[in-house]
Amino acid sequence: MSDATEGFPLESPVRGPLLPDALPAAAPRESTSHVIAEALRAAIVDGTLAPGAPLRQDAIARHFSVSAIPVREALRQLESEGWARAAVHKGATVAPLSAAEAREIYEIRSALESLALGLAIPNHNAASLREAAGLCHAAESEADPSLYVARNAAFHMSLYAPAGRPQLADMIGLLHRRGERYLRLKFGLPSYKGESDNEHAALLAAVERRDIAAAQSLVVAHLLGTGELLHRFLTERARDEAALAHPPRPRGRRPRATTGS
Repeated sequence: MSDATEGFPLESPVRGPLLPDALPAAAPRESTSHVIAEALRAAIVDGTLAPGAPLRQDAIARHFSVSAIPVREALRQLESEGWARAAVHKGATVAPLSAAEAREIYEIRSALESLALGLAIPNHNAASLREAAGLCHAAESEADPSLYVARNAAFHMSLYAPAGRPQLADMIGLLHRRGERYLRLKFGLPSYKGESDNEHAALLAAVERRDIAAAQSLVVAHLLGTGELLHRFLTERARDEAALAHPPRPRGRRPRATTGS
């Protein structure tokens, strides 16, 4: 069984440390569970933990040298965010990728982020626009998929921060986290990554000139387009995998009919 499906602790090295070796000495339980959840989420995003991989409480607890309590809290958090699934008597596993979920996440994001832009643009100033421009450039030049998803989220959130709507920001942030695995798939398609960078630049330009209608139209098109792309990609991949798993049976030759003499 591969490292990605064996769970923790890993017996052989992968592309760098999967999880930090230890937690802060006096970390409160709440922050301990948060650190564990973040580490597991990062491992899922970068593909170290594949869809369906078991998330064994005892192995995770041993890795961090903690009790089962913060591990259970971390797994509950991941389950609530759609990263993990729990089954009775089977424990938690990494949630599968879903074409329908990917599309729905981006449909909801398009509505919420359009609203946030409309509220934020009148409150942007020179400093907030400089920050957004810097984050836009950082996302465009980022070559590491795991870092790109964070830079992409930071750019988007910088556009909405001046809205001053903390509950709206929390909702959008949750959807960004749920969509991280799907966004990483898009990063694997270089032409679409470049297309996203161009759309980000156009969106930033509309915000800079305070064109609310144009900015809202651009962010909706950007997010709905991403959702449809991911839905199509995952649907086609699932169809191809099903065809490989159940290839059509070759038709045998029928015996030639014979006649009596």
